[in-house]
Amino acid sequence: MSKGSRNLSNALLLIFSVAILIGLLVLALLGAGFGGVYRGDPGVRNRSKASAAALVLYCAQDQDFAEKVIAEFSRKTGIEVRAVYDSELTKTVGLANRLLAERDNPRADVFWGNEELRTRQLADRGVFGTNRIGVSDAGWVAFGARTRRLVVDPQRLPEKDRPTSLIELTNARWKGRVSLAVPTFGTTSTHFHALRAAWGEVAWRRWCEALAANKPFLEPGNSHVVRRVARGEALVGITDSDDVTVANRGGARVEALLLERDFLVIPNTVALVRPAAPESPARQFLGFVLSAGVVQELVTAGALESPVAPVGAWLRPDWRRVLGDLDMGIGELESRFRR
Repeated sequence: MSKGSRNLSNALLLIFSVAILIGLLVLALLGAGFGGVYRGDPGVRNRSKASAAALVLYCAQDQDFAEKVIAEFSRKTGIEVRAVYDSELTKTVGLANRLLAERDNPRADVFWGNEELRTRQLADRGVFGTNRIGVSDAGWVAFGARTRRLVVDPQRLPEKDRPTSLIELTNARWKGRVSLAVPTFGTTSTHFHALRAAWGEVAWRRWCEALAANKPFLEPGNSHVVRRVARGEALVGITDSDDVTVANRGGARVEALLLERDFLVIPNTVALVRPAAPESPARQFLGFVLSAGVVQELVTAGALESPVAPVGAWLRPDWRRVLGDLDMGIGELESRFRR
């Protein structure tokens, strides 16, 4: 073999050896970066962090409360959660409309609602398809509870002067002294639609007209209602129990009135938007959120009032009628309650 041929052979051998070394180094790096097993809390199935598929969550629960639950879930499972939240002004309705628009090509895996009406609407419109969480549900389940309440400042409004029903808020003495969230969104919307089904169209329309004529403060959300009452700008507000709890913890001097007949129990809901296998991230998230420990954490944080619905003579909506008249009811509320 000539000297030139030997030099060429040596060069090729060197290149081949370097290529092998580089390949081995790359494999070592991949093994170091992706071969490790995530070791969460006992009882949580081990999984590779890199193989954990991201979960897309549409979340109507208040972000401050939900973020803590989501972070704990990701820490325990290694599953990334990509959460999309609603604004307080369009609470729940914004995400519900988005889910309806995406019905034929859903982007979310799970929907976490903070009230019942829009979840029922989505199920009725086929958004959850044939998904089942349990044996016979419609792709969603309820958990925990809050309640709708009147809120007052006990030092500004003594017990003898307080209203005992929603009907009383249409009296002249309450003109310009009542606060409520815009009733086309969130739990206020659910409450008003439930009253429509319970009272009948004529009585409900007259009440809405009289209430609107009394010039109430129309707020972006229920927390604003409580703050308005705490500042003394309104004597009474229509709100949710959790907003009163949060205000009390912040030092506000407000009290929630227990008037069951005209008021709702409001659960959280969780739903499967897309089909999910038993060990999928979506199913794991459902199991986590519905666990007794997490529900109790939400109660402790003030997001829920109780782990289960309270017993009492609460308003019980005729959901079939509510859903059947929903579009008409929305139109009437939009025409009467404009900010």
